[in-house]
Amino acid sequence: MLDVRKLRLLRELAHRGTIAAVADALSYTPSAVSQQLTALEREAGVPLLERTGRRVALTPAAHLLVGHTETILAALERADAELAVARDELVGTLRIGAFPTAARALLSPALVALSTDHSRLELTVTEIDPAEVPDALRAGALDIALTHDYDLVPATPDPAIHTERLHTETVYLATRNPLPDTEPLRAQRESPWIAGTPGTLCHTVALRACQAAGFTPRIRHHADDFDTVLALVAAGAGTAIVPALALHTPPDDVALTPLSTRRHTHLAYRSGTAAHPAIAAARTALRSAARAAEHNSWSDTNSDH
Repeated sequence: MLDVRKLRLLRELAHRGTIAAVADALSYTPSAVSQQLTALEREAGVPLLERTGRRVALTPAAHLLVGHTETILAALERADAELAVARDELVGTLRIGAFPTAARALLSPALVALSTDHSRLELTVTEIDPAEVPDALRAGALDIALTHDYDLVPATPDPAIHTERLHTETVYLATRNPLPDTEPLRAQRESPWIAGTPGTLCHTVALRACQAAGFTPRIRHHADDFDTVLALVAAGAGTAIVPALALHTPPDDVALTPLSTRRHTHLAYRSGTAAHPAIAAARTALRSAARAAEHNSWSDTNSDH
């Protein structure tokens, strides 16, 4: 019989790429991970890893086993969820991850509702970049998270993670001076740009949007906090792309031009956990907060801009 704990290590190796990364994520030593994977190979009776020096790669048999592992782990999550439903009261810890603008606009009101309705549920919040969410959910560091993608940069599906669309918002071009209604991005091709840290979605979407308009932006400044981004724009330091949720108090001297692309916020949680009472309660509270945000969005209250 194959050991589920060892299968989970193989699944994590498929996603993280190195034994050291698996060990760091799951609080093992690299030698312990290596020993467990070697034992799994013996249990499976077929080679699972191809070793070249210090590097390892999964064999076709290992990839097949990882696919079955996803199904097994999701089934175990569903079993745990059904047992939780049988309990009289919602207790325990719910670990929530969110990116900054969603934490302010969506998560904060949801936390109030959850604390009021489920006083014995211990809530913990971690600010996290959407790119890091799948690894954190698989490792059990988070139970549910708010993540996002853009029309221009769609998220890659992950069989271990279930997602559901929560909120869609307009994306704006932020400039020091008003722009023409037609081809506003091209009008900024000679401008310096402000973008997120390389590797973040906000950095990638700035590149993709400008490239779709026929040029590569000259990125001079990097900032991940949108208040800082807007302050730089107001100071004449450059042009930036900013989503509506970040525009709670935009500077008066920043011009905001709506673009055709959209940013989509999603709920993400491990496959099989949707019916768990804590996850279900969080989904309900966050959907309610998202509906309220849609009625109070900056684009709705500033439709004349």
